[in-house]
Amino acid sequence: MQLNHPELVDLLKKAYSAEKAASFAYQGHAGSVKNPIHKAAIHQIELDEWNHRAEVLQIMNDFDIPISKWYEIKFHIIGKVISGSCYVIGWFMPFYFAGRLESGNVCEYFRMKHFFNDLGITKYDQILYEMGIKEKEHEVYFLEVIKDNKMLPFFEKLFSWGTGQGFNNIDLDKKYPVEESSNYCKK
Repeated sequence: MQLNHPELVDLLKKAYSAEKAASFAYQGHAGSVKNPIHKAAIHQIELDEWNHRAEVLQIMNDFDIPISKWYEIKFHIIGKVISGSCYVIGWFMPFYFAGRLESGNVCEYFRMKHFFNDLGITKYDQILYEMGIKEKEHEVYFLEVIKDNKMLPFFEKLFSWGTGQGFNNIDLDKKYPVEESSNYCKK
């Protein structure tokens, strides 16, 4: 079956490849931290990202959507560069930028859900919801680690993400069930 929604098709292709970049980045991030608790948590996040990649691929396969060679190359390079940079840019920045990235990734999965729902397709609601919520959990973890760092206020002003601002409207303490999640990430 073909999926007649170019924006959704591109979003799926991009998400598939970007999950590889994130996984590579988290390999470097986990390798660069000394705290064994953080190392284990970041490694688990890496595994979550590999799992998301597999789940997105399954959706793509359902609609015969090919993997983008361009996105694969582009995000492979990005992931490897970020992975290596974690060893040289210090402790704070990998946590900050991982949290900022995850904050935006949350809505990518909810946008996919909205697009599918616009087409009358609800089969993927649960998995897209779960991936979006998992990305939110990642965001919350990274922010929790750096919330008391003296550099955070400066980075919040410069990059528009932190304790008082994010790129999604999900509150994990008051989250909606999947059936009521249509208001998440609406523009």
